[in-house]
Amino acid sequence: MRSAGILLFRRTSNGPEFFLVHPGGPFFARKDLGAWSLPKGEIAANEDPFAVARREFEEETGQSLAACTTGPAIPLGTVRQASGKVVEAWAVEGDWPNGQQLVSNTFTLEWPPGSGRTSEFPEVDRGEFFPLDVAKTKLNAAQAAFLERWLEHETKQSA
Repeated sequence: MRSAGILLFRRTSNGPEFFLVHPGGPFFARKDLGAWSLPKGEIAANEDPFAVARREFEEETGQSLAACTTGPAIPLGTVRQASGKVVEAWAVEGDWPNGQQLVSNTFTLEWPPGSGRTSEFPEVDRGEFFPLDVAKTKLNAAQAAFLERWLEHETKQSA
């Protein structure tokens, strides 16, 4: 399975901050460190990965990427998560002052398991900008590599 996502970042007087999302639903309700992610989604056959990343950003946040970005997309490559999923990402500079007020698409799940009852859950239950050191602890371990790649890109740009 392949997914594509956006690492939205902004520059502040205290350093860069990165917009991450927390997965919705009962499995992640009490998880924090290592549970957050970039807004991302599955790439279907013959889909352009960057187009998928833009679409998924909007589906998971309710915010158009074009409405909150100010810079070009920076390719960050791919990572393989422990589940085997391959995630491709791009960093994009911008800001979204009301990022905590996101509106996510939903999914249906039988809950509790074996109950025969289904419930709707948001795919993402919250989003927030975090400074680099905090973002490293919040992100899924494999996706944290995107932060390092962003840093490498910034270092090359300022050299």
